[in-house]
Amino acid sequence: MESLNFRTVVRPGDDAAVREIVTSTGFFYPIEIPVAVELVEEKLRGKEKCSYQFVFAEIGNHPVGYTCFGLIAGTEQSYDLYWIVTHQDFRGKGIGKALLQETYRIIAQQGGKNVIAETSSLEKYLPTRKFYEEQGYINCGFIPDYYKDGDGKITYVRVL
Repeated sequence: MESLNFRTVVRPGDDAAVREIVTSTGFFYPIEIPVAVELVEEKLRGKEKCSYQFVFAEIGNHPVGYTCFGLIAGTEQSYDLYWIVTHQDFRGKGIGKALLQETYRIIAQQGGKNVIAETSSLEKYLPTRKFYEEQGYINCGFIPDYYKDGDGKITYVRVL
């Protein structure tokens, strides 16, 4: 595998890359995919108050994963990890871990101390929950039937 590079600047075409990456996983509801793309498009439009930040993991010049994160409004040091996704063809190669490390580096540089991640309680998300726990996240909350009946939200926090 070629070397992995990171970039934080969103470029034209990243919206299509994010759509491809998110769709490839089979994990997200069809209603969630346009949301992921919309966040990239908002950043591309250059809205001054756009608080979304991105880290893209690339092999060559091809994005294979990304994170989207941002400072939580009303806080000084807590960040939401909105998205962390690795293309299905590149999962299991340490890209997610590397993306998190780069994201943490940026958050810490900005004075961040807490990273909040949320995920589904469905069985198919067990690998996601396990991934967060292996990366030092602590399960700090559960809301039953959050996404839909039988699909609760689990909230994790990682202290940097």
